[in-house]
Amino acid sequence: MSKLRLAGAAGIVASVLSLAVLSSAGLSQRAMAAAVPESTDPIKIALFDWTGVNLNATILSKILKAQGYNVDLVTADYLASINTGLRTGDLTVGMEYWDTTAREAMADADASGQTENLGKLGPKAKEEWWFPEYMKEKCPGLPNWEALKDPKCAEAFSTPETAPKGRYLGGPVTWGGFDDERVEALGLPFEVVHAGTDAAMFAELESAYQRKAPIILWIYSPHWAPAKYKGEWVQFPEWTKECYEDPKWGTNPNATYDCGKPHGEIWKYGWAGMKDKWPVAYKITKNYTIDTDELNKMIGEIDLDKKSIDEVADAWVAKHQAEIKKWAE
Repeated sequence: MSKLRLAGAAGIVASVLSLAVLSSAGLSQRAMAAAVPESTDPIKIALFDWTGVNLNATILSKILKAQGYNVDLVTADYLASINTGLRTGDLTVGMEYWDTTAREAMADADASGQTENLGKLGPKAKEEWWFPEYMKEKCPGLPNWEALKDPKCAEAFSTPETAPKGRYLGGPVTWGGFDDERVEALGLPFEVVHAGTDAAMFAELESAYQRKAPIILWIYSPHWAPAKYKGEWVQFPEWTKECYEDPKWGTNPNATYDCGKPHGEIWKYGWAGMKDKWPVAYKITKNYTIDTDELNKMIGEIDLDKKSIDEVADAWVAKHQAEIKKWAE
């Protein structure tokens, strides 16, 4: 009988302890929830000069604000943001750094230990010289890059300001991309003219395409343009690391950048202190991904249908509530 009483007492004690542990876990979870935001200091998300990145930044800001965070959207320079802003903590997050143009800057940021790669955004990055299909009649060797070395072909892409040289419409100078160096290294009779903004570049493409006027320019994907317009990317020698670093590599033994742009991933980056200062926001940002087709569609809604970024971002957030909840767990 005494053994039974002892066993019963032990069972009661075990049950009480179990309930205490569960209660403590529940309190811990509630405490964690109550602790968000862990700091009222603003999380500063970078805005750059193209639609897709600003849409992703706006979506993330709305997700974090719904969690109670103070969030600022800050206009920044693409490459300078990872070279300085994210290292010092003046910026907290940059949503898009492309292997095509920011590879060297990301490597430097990684080496500094002051930033953190927060993972892939989702879509694959491609950026290259692009021409409308109708220009093949005037430069039949395309899409092979060597066709552009023919003075007659180059002149077919010229404007009164550049003739007899062809005119290549590059992205804003802040994007990098080494197009000026590429033209020189490959001996192309072209003049690089940089668009002031992303919007101006695509407005010029639209105008030229409607008139079947000569144009060759920087096109990137993910974006709606490759789907809307019929055309092709120029086929340059395939990028390798040596092409950008070793002059002996490639067709020009005296110059680097005698190849095309690299292809690859789009990465999210953050200030290294983010994970300690705002751990839940950090977890959400790391988990954040977006579908390529969905992103292309939304960029088109903004650029072509003239919807506001806020309107499109709100619709995305409303549609993906279940997914967002998992990101915060």
